[in-house]
Amino acid sequence: MAPIPLQRDIVQRPGTTRAGHAHRPRLAGRTSLPGVPLAPSAARRFVRAALAEWTGLGVPAAVGFSDRLADDAVTVTNELVTNAVVHAGTTVDLLLRLEEEGGDEPSAALVLEVTDHHPARPVSGEGSGAGPGPARTPADELPDPAEYGRGLQLVATLADSWGITYRTGRKTVWARLPVDDWSSPPAAPDGETLRRGLRAAEILAPAARRTERDDAVWDSRGAPAFLAEASDLLAGQLDEELVAAIAGQLLVPRLADWCAIWLEAEGGGPAAEPRLARVWHSDETGAEPLRTALEKAPPELPDGAGPVPVPWPAHHAEDDRQEDSPAPPSYPGGRDGAALAFRITAGGRALGTVLVGREGVAQVPEAVTSLIEDFVRRLGLAVGAARAYTRQATISRILQRGLLPSKVAEIPGLTSALVYEPSDDGVVGGDFYDIFPCPGDRWCFVLGDVQGSGPEAAVVTGLARPWLRLLSREGFGVGKVLDRLNRLLLDDAMEAAEAAALMVAAAGGRQLHDGAQPRFLSLLYGEVVPLPGGGARCTVASAGHPLPLLLRPDGSVRPAAEPQVLLGVVEDVAYGSQAFDLLPGDTLLCVTDGVTERRSGPLMFDDGDGLARVLAGCAGLPAEATAERIRRAVHAFAERPPDDDLALMVLHAERLPDSGPVRTAPAASDNGRYAFRTARW
Repeated sequence: MAPIPLQRDIVQRPGTTRAGHAHRPRLAGRTSLPGVPLAPSAARRFVRAALAEWTGLGVPAAVGFSDRLADDAVTVTNELVTNAVVHAGTTVDLLLRLEEEGGDEPSAALVLEVTDHHPARPVSGEGSGAGPGPARTPADELPDPAEYGRGLQLVATLADSWGITYRTGRKTVWARLPVDDWSSPPAAPDGETLRRGLRAAEILAPAARRTERDDAVWDSRGAPAFLAEASDLLAGQLDEELVAAIAGQLLVPRLADWCAIWLEAEGGGPAAEPRLARVWHSDETGAEPLRTALEKAPPELPDGAGPVPVPWPAHHAEDDRQEDSPAPPSYPGGRDGAALAFRITAGGRALGTVLVGREGVAQVPEAVTSLIEDFVRRLGLAVGAARAYTRQATISRILQRGLLPSKVAEIPGLTSALVYEPSDDGVVGGDFYDIFPCPGDRWCFVLGDVQGSGPEAAVVTGLARPWLRLLSREGFGVGKVLDRLNRLLLDDAMEAAEAAALMVAAAGGRQLHDGAQPRFLSLLYGEVVPLPGGGARCTVASAGHPLPLLLRPDGSVRPAAEPQVLLGVVEDVAYGSQAFDLLPGDTLLCVTDGVTERRSGPLMFDDGDGLARVLAGCAGLPAEATAERIRRAVHAFAERPPDDDLALMVLHAERLPDSGPVRTAPAASDNGRYAFRTARW
């Protein structure tokens, strides 16, 4: 019988509050399973996958996910699903919920609910007591648990509380398991993400208890099932350390008594020493001695060896070794065994080595050897994919740092706050920002969003930001700066199109698909001139960009610019600008469409002026607090993390003491250049 495919829906519900307690968001996972003998095993996999996912996401309560809790949750799930399948024989609904409660003594609990749809026998006294609605029977008022199915005595032993809820045509058995030794942890330090990932790998692929191994299970059905499970667990892992962790736990103790994985340095050349990444042993006390021995005697495979088994002497007699050869590791207690080494490869390149060993045998069975060989091929693909992602992410981070300013200027009379969160897809984002000074005691600010992402977006960003600085410092007004930037983008797009046409001609007329994107962008550009005593005269223009919002101290919010066409699209266009005073206590909010178009199902964050409503509640807050409140509101709007770049800029006007000499500061005039007026600050 084929394994049951799992479909799970991990959701996050908004928390509620009550006197004395702060309820944190609740995480829940749901799945439906057919009433067949394979349902319990599918349910066990589902529970482990949910716990691993919450651990990897850094859910606060996950620090209390001990091995005992994971085992108890899997055991309770197995018993409840088995009970439902045996006695009801219908489709089974499984709900796993994590409840966190803050307060002086934070607590958390896992709640399991298993529902069948047609109970096999009528329930006596159903609905008694309190009128219509579901009847919930506490566990201590139930008859003998054996009357209600198998395993409930075990559930009662493991669970903090449990019971049965009856509804029309449905019966739900629920159990609550407390998460022990948990309190709200501090912010994750460096390396915490990797630690959580390794812990998630342990939950996904736990080390089984040492039992007598039966190699006969690796027949025509057992081997494909193992490889399918391995492929599912390895697929999508973007860190080679996690790939190695999962691989080792899949091999030990299912196929071997111990295992070690070396990873070669990427681009290190032939002289680079491989790194012993992971060591596992079915006997926990044997792991460290094994690591110590393997560090002294790593396996040496012939050049060009692929993922085929190479025998490795796991134990040598003293007179069988050469004088200058290092002693390979012996097993705890001096037991002999057999070991095999496999080269990890991907695309013809060596990425590392896997060494597996069995104790007390002369050789590894051929069926197991063949299975490990197939597994190592999949491991090579997973390591190669993780390294490719890491390379791309590293290049993107370096490129992103080069495209964004290392710091932004401070504007007299204003405080600023920036939030920039690129989407987590490993490519260069399209959002950019800048605040910089200009001659004539002016300061300019920019928030842009290039169409698309990746290299093409980086090209446009790399052109637009320096051009804006150059045009601004030449003394052009806001509208004129956008006019000239639009012309430059159109000229550059024309040159790119001509270059593409030449490439097509050189290729004999064949169309080349190089991922080229149109070079246009939305832009919010403005300049500020400080006013006496604080605040500033602000002039802004929006080219196809979400409009900036002006917040007054009384909580009123209004758009501070008029919509205009994107840059790089239309040739004959004249951009205008709007000017206003940003007085002490006022706040100007500028965002990209990653904020306004944040989705939750069919809804967007800015539907019904949602952004303006959140901003109105920020009256009186400083710039950083306003930016943080907006950021949190955007993240809380939907269950899933944002899938687009998120950028926002807050400018808050403050009152300054009236001091200093009278100085001249420029004011925008209708001709796009500058007249001068006197100002004091």
